[in-house]
Amino acid sequence: MPKQTERTHKPFKGKISEETRQHFRTAREEFHKSLEGILPPDFATHHLKARKEMLLVWRSMIDASLERMEKPNKKA
Repeated sequence: MPKQTERTHKPFKGKISEETRQHFRTAREEFHKSLEGILPPDFATHHLKARKEMLLVWRSMIDASLERMEKPNKKA
């Protein structure tokens, strides 16, 4: 799986101790590693490609909706 960049927005900062946040972070990383061990090697690549295709579908639907909104209304 690709490594994610560190978030700049930290909504729980000040509400949860840094030690607790670090434990959550470590648990998430270990969980991701365990999934990599269970899933076939090509799964991550296929998953990313499928996700991209779904986003392109949404983009297409939004573009089509915007085009319909921009056309003049034929009913008058």
